[in-house]
Amino acid sequence: MKIKNILKLSILCFAFGNLSAQNPWPKSTNTAQPWTRWWWMGSAVDEKGLDKQLTTLSNAGFGGVEIVPIYGAKGFENKYINYLSQEWMRMLQFTTTKAKSLNMGVDMAVGTGWPIGGPQVNEHDAATKMIVQTYEIQPNEKFSEKIVLKDEKQKNLKTIKLDIVTAYNEKNEAVVLTDKVNADGTLNWKPSAGKWTIYAVFAGKTLQKVKRAAPGGDGYTLDHFSPDATKDYLKTFDKAFGNSNYGIRSFFNDSYEVYGADWTANFKEEFKKRRGYDLSPYIKYLVGNEENEIAGRIKSDYRETMSELILHNFAENFTNWAHSKNSKNTNQAHGSPGNLLDLYAAVDIPESETFGSTNFDIQGLRRNLEDINTKEVPDINMLKFASSAANITGKPLISNESFTWLTEHFKTSWSQVKPEAEQIFLSGINHIFYHGTTYTPADVQFPGWLFYASTNFVPENNLWSNIKGLNSYVKRTQSVLQSGKSDNDILMYWPVYDQWASPKGKDMAFKIHNIEKWLHPTVFYENLEKLGKSGYSLDMISDKMISEAKFENQNIQVTKNGGSYKVLIIPQLNYFSESTLKNILNLAQNGACVIFQSEPKDVPGFFEFEKRKNELQSLWNQIPFQQNGNLKSATFGKGKLVLSSDVEKALEFLKIEREKLTDTGLKFVRRQFDGGKFYYVVNHTSKEINQNIPINYIGEQVVLMNSENGDFGIAETRNNSVKVQLKSGESLIIKASETPDNSIAKWKYIEKTDAPIVLNQPWQLTFKEGGPEFPKSRTLTKLQPWTNFTEDSSTQSFSGTGIYTTTLNLKKKEADDYQLKFDKLYESVKVLVNGQEAGIVWSNPFEINVGKYLKKGENTIQIEVSNLMANRIRYMDQNKIPWRNYHEINFVNIDYKPFDASNWKVQPSGLDGEIQLIPVYFSK
Repeated sequence: MKIKNILKLSILCFAFGNLSAQNPWPKSTNTAQPWTRWWWMGSAVDEKGLDKQLTTLSNAGFGGVEIVPIYGAKGFENKYINYLSQEWMRMLQFTTTKAKSLNMGVDMAVGTGWPIGGPQVNEHDAATKMIVQTYEIQPNEKFSEKIVLKDEKQKNLKTIKLDIVTAYNEKNEAVVLTDKVNADGTLNWKPSAGKWTIYAVFAGKTLQKVKRAAPGGDGYTLDHFSPDATKDYLKTFDKAFGNSNYGIRSFFNDSYEVYGADWTANFKEEFKKRRGYDLSPYIKYLVGNEENEIAGRIKSDYRETMSELILHNFAENFTNWAHSKNSKNTNQAHGSPGNLLDLYAAVDIPESETFGSTNFDIQGLRRNLEDINTKEVPDINMLKFASSAANITGKPLISNESFTWLTEHFKTSWSQVKPEAEQIFLSGINHIFYHGTTYTPADVQFPGWLFYASTNFVPENNLWSNIKGLNSYVKRTQSVLQSGKSDNDILMYWPVYDQWASPKGKDMAFKIHNIEKWLHPTVFYENLEKLGKSGYSLDMISDKMISEAKFENQNIQVTKNGGSYKVLIIPQLNYFSESTLKNILNLAQNGACVIFQSEPKDVPGFFEFEKRKNELQSLWNQIPFQQNGNLKSATFGKGKLVLSSDVEKALEFLKIEREKLTDTGLKFVRRQFDGGKFYYVVNHTSKEINQNIPINYIGEQVVLMNSENGDFGIAETRNNSVKVQLKSGESLIIKASETPDNSIAKWKYIEKTDAPIVLNQPWQLTFKEGGPEFPKSRTLTKLQPWTNFTEDSSTQSFSGTGIYTTTLNLKKKEADDYQLKFDKLYESVKVLVNGQEAGIVWSNPFEINVGKYLKKGENTIQIEVSNLMANRIRYMDQNKIPWRNYHEINFVNIDYKPFDASNWKVQPSGLDGEIQLIPVYFSK
């Protein structure tokens, strides 16, 4: 008997071993699961609530949380916990311990609200700005006025400093007078003749304070350009954390939203050290409104200096500090006045952000104009700044603050979230953070505590019951996108000096909210768009990265663990550093291929610019270009240089292959792993793709993998192409491997379908889980939303789950499978067939295979539909039932105006149109 049992156990182990070996999905960690921004309102948390919410998040498929304390709810002041206090740290320790037991990770913001700052930021370390005052001296006039700061808001500050005083005559001749001003502001200087204008530059303070601060976190915003300010700021965390990191995986810094910070205490000295000359004689060109060449050159040098200061004094110091705690750091570089690529590359986890809603051409995808902000649309190329920096420097994780203001509050469905997530993935990002989840005490009634600018990924959301569908999709996709490394072919230089050289304005912040000004109008962006649509995969590169690049193993590589690239493109530009050109020619000398879209015209900056311009020209003249058809080419050392206004023609000339699958309208991102490549392919077109698509790498075996349900199978291939069947809104992963696995079954391609069976019989409609009250149960002769039954007022206000049940007599069961297809679905459903859970339907196209649960004869079909929160919120506002009661910003709509849902239309809820059961036959 024992021998038989051992034999049975051995057979079982062998079987399970085979099952494991057959699974082509990469092994995933909690980073593959979605994480969520977790707001602690007033930090009014306790162990019971933390335990409950972390468990709920874990059960729903979340891999981690990112703690951001913010302002609190009114009436709970006695439960507020001061940020970084002993009690707050105790709650943090409980959180990380509990999370670890659930195999979840915990990140936390280094500050409350945003941007970073707080009570530890004294006046000296606070964000600094230039305050410019001008004075006129008429001919033969004695200047008696004192040069003192007149700004009333600054008068009580103790750190105000007079940095530069320069006088200009009518011939623009400058005299620096800084050392001729006494402590009381008296000027010890008298011009010999003529009219003079004095420019006095004071180092003042922006006086900006932390936005949406939590208790214990209020205070001035940090001076990101000062190394002392950064180090002083982080000392508070050293004190709170001691020698421990309290289980924090990564310390997070939100986007740079510091307004008017355009100076720092030792800027003048740093400028001279970095740019080679004293700024004082040229201060007029920096602070004035003249738009001429000198102003452009001075401003370019100023902006480059600001970029270097925030990189070295903030980003790198922040990273080093996090490492001293045995943790990582995460930083959102966008919005800052610096080279975004270098700033993203300076941290462990570069993080981008999506804001607003994209107009996808997906059949049946709802996008009501009244529910979106049409002024801001996510842009895949903006996201690429973060992924490019990570790919080039070999950072395994690239994160994204996802779905901020995707739609109006309470109106976002998971089907609207999915294509936005897919666009994020297509940009190369692989670590999504939902925006987000708010901690809510157990005794707070619906809708719980809510953050004013988020998609509501909260347990109180009726759609929560089906969030596992979305989270499983994200997990499977990210498990692929986090494996191996990026496999892009092309490097595209970002001509940041063309931006910095603008004589307009002064400081220059590269925000996601104004890309229509600094990104969209450029030839650089035009190239990104064009090449992406043509099927070329690329990353952006900075001057600093080019200076660190080497040509090894027939490719350009910046770091050992980073991506390898076949070609570097220098797009059409006006300003180009002679040192960068020299670095590029060194790469070419060793074998690199480089495409120039135009001849560089000029060097940036003011210092010895004529000399440097001649050097640039001299370097360029070393290239022995020869006419070659419509372009010019040159052999340079072991490499090739091409000059062509048509970048695609140049790529063809260099035999850089594009992925022709994009000709079908499909989009892709590619990863390489040891022994093969992954293609993540998405159909955001309005048409169905049912054909062989070409891919550049086939290998010995191609496996198709479905992130939505986990299905996989060996694909049909022919002549370097793969057969795919993708409906509008669907995605697929193609795994091409050098080593075949013959244990994997064939992919199930649909060969034909029979006439659909329309489920037009009566349906029973009942309700569960929701409020404010359940509508009456009823029998439906025709399938329709429960909101159609206006005679029952509760149908207009109910948010929760409605259950549609019917019986189906299946006379024969001969098809390979049966597809349940929904016409209109508001908003997601759980399908049960004969009491067995068949799965969740939550995204376009709304369909699910249910064949294995059906039987010949009578079948029970039960469809549990969860709708939006909108109708219940509408009811609460109409009846003036309080639900929003927060300090600071209380609650606003998508246009940042006071929120009021009382005039909303009732959102359709339930099922509408036809439900079809389609017999499906697979190819043999």
